[in-house]
Amino acid sequence: MNRRVFGWRHLGVCAAVIGVFMPHPAHAQNDTSAPLSAIDWLDKPLPLARLPRAPQTAPGPGAKIDEPSVASTGSAPRITIRPLDGAAPRTVGLVPETMTGIAPDLWRASETGVLVDLITDLDDLELPAANALLFTVLLANATVVDDRAQDALTRARVHKLLQLGAVDPGLALVEQAGGRDDPALFDLWADLSLLAGTEDAVCTVLARAPYLSRNIGLRIFCAARSGDWDTAALTLGSAKALALLPNETLDVLDRFLNPDLFEDAAPLPVPRRIDPLTFRLFETIGEPLPSGPLPRAYAVADLRDLRGWKSQLQAAERLTRAGALPDNRLLGLYTERKPAASGGIWDRVDAVQRFDTALNTRSAEAVAKTMPQAWRAMRDAGLEVSFAAAFHDRLAKIPLTGRARRTQLEIGLLSPDYELAALAGAQVPLGPHTDVILATATGTAADRAPEDALARAVHDVFAGDTAKPDLVAMVRAGRLGEALLHTLDALRAGARGDTGALRGALGTLRALGLEDTARRAALQILLAQAPR
Repeated sequence: MNRRVFGWRHLGVCAAVIGVFMPHPAHAQNDTSAPLSAIDWLDKPLPLARLPRAPQTAPGPGAKIDEPSVASTGSAPRITIRPLDGAAPRTVGLVPETMTGIAPDLWRASETGVLVDLITDLDDLELPAANALLFTVLLANATVVDDRAQDALTRARVHKLLQLGAVDPGLALVEQAGGRDDPALFDLWADLSLLAGTEDAVCTVLARAPYLSRNIGLRIFCAARSGDWDTAALTLGSAKALALLPNETLDVLDRFLNPDLFEDAAPLPVPRRIDPLTFRLFETIGEPLPSGPLPRAYAVADLRDLRGWKSQLQAAERLTRAGALPDNRLLGLYTERKPAASGGIWDRVDAVQRFDTALNTRSAEAVAKTMPQAWRAMRDAGLEVSFAAAFHDRLAKIPLTGRARRTQLEIGLLSPDYELAALAGAQVPLGPHTDVILATATGTAADRAPEDALARAVHDVFAGDTAKPDLVAMVRAGRLGEALLHTLDALRAGARGDTGALRGALGTLRALGLEDTARRAALQILLAQAPR
C-alpha cells in the first residue's frame, strides 16, 4: 500500500518590473487644419532617410491586417515580475522535493505575516507523527520571491526549530539562507553557533565584518577569544560607562576577562534572563548553568562529553520526545555503560539494557521476561514511539505468545512497519478497540463503528471523506504550507480530545496524500488510550 511522508523546502528572491505593452501611436499626418503647437518646432519632425518602399496594395477580402489587436476589456494587463539579472528566486531548505514530495512553492500564495504568526503560535504538538510532519514542513526546500519575506520566514522557521531543540538543523538552515553575511540573520546564526559549540566560526566572521552584529557582548566575547584582550577590555569599560548591557551580563563578562580577580569570589547568581551568549559565558568561567529549567534548545549542550552521563541521558530523552534527536542516538546513550545507581532514570536505563541483551540472545523466554518492564518504563517516560522504532526490527523476529505477543504487536504498530505488524497480528486482542486499531493500520474502516468517541472519530476518517473543505481549497489556491500548519494545529487539538478537530485533521492529511502521517498519528492516539 502506498504511503508517503511529506516534507520540506527553500525560499527565493525576485523583484523587477518588466513593463506594460501599449500600442505605438501612428505618425502625425500633415494637416493644415490641425491646431499649431505652442512650440512650433514640435510640429516639424526631423526628416527621415529616404528608403525605397514596396508597392502598397489594398488588402483583399478576408486578408489579415497587420495591426495590434483591439483590447476586449478595459482592465489593466497582468504584469510579470522577475529579477533583472535573470537569477532564480532564492531557495532555502535542507530536504529536497524528491524526499518530501512537497514542491518548493508551498508558501507561494500565502502572506508572509500570516505564515510567521502560524509558525510562531503553533504549540507543542505532543504527538511524534505530528512532530515529524512539522520538521518536514520547516526543513523542506521552499522558494520565496521577496528577500525580506524570505528572511522573515527563515527566522520564523529557525526559531521554531530552536523551540523544538533542533539546533543543528536550525544552524544549517540559517547558514544556507546567508546567516554568515546577512545582518538580518547574523545574530540568529551566532546564537545557534553558541548553542552548538561552534562559536569560533562566528568570531572569525565578526572580526572580518564587525558591522554584521550590534551585540556588544558578542563583540567583547569574540575579541577575547581571538586574543585581543585590550579591545575586549576597552569595549567592556565603554559598555559599563554607557550602560549598554544589563548588569548581569557585565558581571559575567568581567569574570570572563579577569578570572584572576575573582578567583575566590562566590559564584554568580543565576541571571533572570539567559541567552545563548550568557549560557556559554557561564560555562566558560566554570559555573555551567543546568539546562533543565531552560528552553529545550539549551539541552543540546548537555549531549557533549563535557557533561556527566546522567545529564546526557536527561537531555537526550528531552530532545527525543520533541523529535529533535534520532532514536538510535538515545539507544546508544542508554547502552553506553552500566548504571552505577538506582531509581529514576537509572531504573529505565537498566530495564532497556536488560531487554537489549535479551534480544541479542534471541531467546523468546528472555525477551518475554524483560520486555514488560522496559516497555512500561518507556511508556511512562513518553518515549514509546522511539523505543518501538529502535527495537521493532529485532523484536519482530522473536516468536512470542500470550501477553508478550500483545506487547510485541503494540510495539510493532507504533513502528514504521505498522501495516505489516497489523497483518501479522490480526488475531491478537488489543482491548475494546482492536478492530479499529488493526483496520487503521491497513488504511481501512472497521466493520462496526465503536461507541468510544475518540475511536469513532478515527473510524469515521477511514470510512469516508472528513477533510476540511476550507483547507483543501487553501491547497488548491497554492497555500499548501499554510494549510499544513492549520492541519497540524487541528491535529494537536484532536490528540487532546477534540474529536471534531481530529476528524478534520486526519481527513485533510489523507486528502493531501499524507496517508502515512494520518495512519501513524491515529495509531499513536488510539494506542495511548490502550490499557497499560
